[in-house]
Amino acid sequence: MSEPGSASALMIRDEGAVRLITLNRPAALNAFTAAMLAELRQALADAAEDAGVKAVLITGEGRAFSAGQDLADPMVAPDPTGKPRDISRQLDEYYIPLALQLRAMPIPTVAAVNGVAAGAGANLALGCDIVLAGEGASFIQAFAKIGLIPDCGGTWLLPRLVGRAKALQLALLGDKLKAAEAVSLGLIARAVPDAELMSEALATAQKLAAMPSRALAETRRLIDQAMTLDFEDALRVEALTQGELGFAHDYSEGVRAFMEKRAPEFKDR
Repeated sequence: MSEPGSASALMIRDEGAVRLITLNRPAALNAFTAAMLAELRQALADAAEDAGVKAVLITGEGRAFSAGQDLADPMVAPDPTGKPRDISRQLDEYYIPLALQLRAMPIPTVAAVNGVAAGAGANLALGCDIVLAGEGASFIQAFAKIGLIPDCGGTWLLPRLVGRAKALQLALLGDKLKAAEAVSLGLIARAVPDAELMSEALATAQKLAAMPSRALAETRRLIDQAMTLDFEDALRVEALTQGELGFAHDYSEGVRAFMEKRAPEFKDR
């Protein structure tokens, strides 16, 4: 676990069964570097492998969640000789694995967006299962302003969250979207007063942590998969998955706990 004031680009601590990961480059608005992205991937892997961790909460230190890619990072900074950089290398090595890893976590993920979430920072947050934001937070798809397209899953996430018309509006214009409007569009789950953001986000993560992890992860998987299936195929995938879960510990434990009027002790991953 890293502590405030360390050289780490992350601060990591546990709040009960919740692993709190705080992006920790506040002077740079928590903009991503290659080293920071590698550290974040390792932190998620550690959380996924720790049986005592039942949910992950991601937020940013200081006045921003993340301003996206740090354009001064050597991986993407302009070459002094004028030779173009191969930005796809950054995506292949860091952003694609990170986005896939986040989507495949065996435990639920929550983002607490404080301040600005721009570019890849916005799409990292939107890749989490539940997104809460402070009322002063904002989301910006800033890519077009520097001649790029939304990455870190942005082209997949945006139309699924808000529809094609609004996705194009956000991606093409790159305008700042305030938290309240993000809620009204269905981009995020909830906006709360800034002072209450972390307590509300932690309460949400702790609620998820007390629930059956495997069932939650399977719910996410099936909802994502259903977007490419017809209705009958979705029904059959539901039946197959429900059958598998029915043989698992958590179903039996959940039923017994309900009948015995006690809190369940879920264990499955």
